[in-house]
Parts: sequence; C-alpha cells; structure tokens
Amino acid sequence: MARARGFDAVGVVHPEAIGEAGRRLDVFLSEGAHGDMAWLADSPERRRDPRVLWPPVRSIVMLGLNYGPEEDPLVRLRQRRLGSISVYAQGDDYHDVIKPRLKAIAHELITVAGGDARVFIDTAAVMEKPLAGAGGLGWQGKHTNLVSRSFGSWLFLGAIFTTLELAADVAESDHCGACRACLDICPTNAFPAPYRLDARRCISYLTIEHKGPIPRELRALIGNRIYGCDDCLAVCPWNKFAQVSREVRLAARSQFHAPLLSDLVELDDRQFRKLFAKSPVKRTGRDRFIRNVLIAIGNSGDPGLAAAVERRLCDSSPLVRGAAVWALSRLAPARPRALADQRLEETDQTVIEEWALALSEPGESLPGDWPRLGGGDR
Repeated sequence: MARARGFDAVGVVHPEAIGEAGRRLDVFLSEGAHGDMAWLADSPERRRDPRVLWPPVRSIVMLGLNYGPEEDPLVRLRQRRLGSISVYAQGDDYHDVIKPRLKAIAHELITVAGGDARVFIDTAAVMEKPLAGAGGLGWQGKHTNLVSRSFGSWLFLGAIFTTLELAADVAESDHCGACRACLDICPTNAFPAPYRLDARRCISYLTIEHKGPIPRELRALIGNRIYGCDDCLAVCPWNKFAQVSREVRLAARSQFHAPLLSDLVELDDRQFRKLFAKSPVKRTGRDRFIRNVLIAIGNSGDPGLAAAVERRLCDSSPLVRGAAVWALSRLAPARPRALADQRLEETDQTVIEEWALALSEPGESLPGDWPRLGGGDR
C-alpha cells in the first residue's frame, strides 16, 4: 500500500518502543534548548508515549519519502549574492504532499483489515524519528536526524496510528561509528555533544522558528542561508547511497534553487505570499524571511547591495529595520552615520540598539542601561 503511493520506506513499530527518546526529550526541555518552540514543552507526556496521544493505538506504521537533492546543497553556500533555501523547502509543502497519501493508506488498511486509524505528519506530538528508528527505517544519527542506509539523511517521515495488532519490524542499529562529519561542519556549533542538539544555535531554528532578532554573535556564521540549513544532512557519508527523488510534486522550483538576494529583499507581504504560495517558507511570514535575507546580504561582502538595504531602514517591521541597520553597517560601515537622523525617529528599542551599535566606534561599549541583543534564546 505504501509503495503504491510513492513511499520509499515503511516499517511497523509498537507504541512502547519509543524507549529512551522520552528521557532525552525531558533533558532537552529542561535545558531550554527548544528556544521559542514552546509547543515542544506542551503536553510532553504525549510525546513520551503515543498511547497518551491516542489511547486506542496498538501499532504504528512509519513511512519515509525520499527527497534527495539533485546536487550538493553545500555548493550554493559559496555564491554569496544568492540565497540558500533548504532542500526540503524548495518544492511544495511536504505536509500537503504526504498527508493525503497517509489518509489513503489508512483508509485502505481499515477497509481491508478493520479497526481504526489516525494519521500524523510533523504537526502533532509524535516523536517520528525514534519511532522510525524502532521500525527499521533508519537510526538517529549524531545530528539527531534520521539516517537511512538506503536514502542517507533525506527522508520525510509520516505516521499512521492504528488499533490493529500488526507484527513489528526489527529496529535499525546505529551505523555512525566514529564519524563526526555532521558535528564538525555545523557553522554555529549547535551540537553540544553527539546525538544532542541545542536548537537555539541551529541555523534552521534561527531562520525558521525564531521570532526575534537573530543573536549578533551568530549572524556572520549564517552566511547566505535564508531558510533552513542542510550542512549536517548534506555531509553525511551515507548519502552516497541515496537516490535523487523523482517525485514530481517534490521537485525543486527553479526560482527557489538559488534566488538573488537583491530580488528577495524587495518583497512586500503580498509579493512574498504569492512567490511562496504552497511552500513551507510561507509559514515563516514575510518579516522573518526578509530579516534572514538582510542577514545574508550583510554577509555577502557586496557594497552594491547597500542601496537595497537602505530602503528597508524605513520598513514597517522593526524586525526588518533592525536587520537592515546591521547589514548596512557590514556593507558600508560609514553609511549609518550619514543616515543617523533616521535613528531619532525610531521607537523600537531593539532597533535603537542596532543603531547605537552601528554608530559606535570599534571597541566602544554601550552604556550600561542599553538592552542587549543575542542573549539566551532572544
């Protein structure tokens, strides 16, 4: 049933097989490593035990859909005038692609075998990766993502909970060995230890989930990544066995492959929603996305983009204005002084601080009563 609907991997697991993942979740939350993702701390007991989420469940069918890219996504990181969008977000929203297929399989399953079923894909309190590992689809690598011997680090996951008693598959063992490639490549050192992630330092978190200004100490490390980060996935040696996805609806849109930063920074809300219709990028919203684009422009080293940055100094969003001040100070350090009058009209404290930093002399500290950006999970 699964393969007939385009899935590349399928395995059955019993709900109690989630094992140590629940304890690791508790540690993750207690350390505050989830940052702005408050929903992870909501009802953690549902994540620890699928039977709390849906008491009738007796078996879980885990499914994987390959989204392997046509080329190495790390290549785009050297093209600083272009924006890098994570591979998973270059096509249609995977939720919209996969959920109807899960529903079709669940319907056929209960039609054939009886019982009841529910489907989940990344929007409920389900720990898909440990369940997929227990169901034999792969194992959680040192970067905490699922790794498959057949598809590397490129699998979308979905789950079908059912009341049927199905025979469980054998769990996959860990095949990372001594390899540290995914840990060592991380630009922001988001892995405090193997198999542990601090989301507050993860570029995917910072560019997608984080709502406020990106911490100053991490901005230069983001490079031209404007939505997500593929570094730890792309460097995984098991990718050499992965095949390129041939799914038409998962194919990358050409305009998302390597978009010009100079074009993206000009988007207003209407243009943003039109460009990213049916894309996961749309959920982030225009203001956060333009914040990311401005950070990338600030890292581009191209003074020719300064004029476009200046136009964002008067943006309606303080999140955008603050990022524009920072980007302009990187591209044309003397220019903020010529525009200092704009600072006098600013009312948002975070943007006022960005102006103060942009206008300060190198090595000059801020007065003690200035609020500080970049601490903790701000």
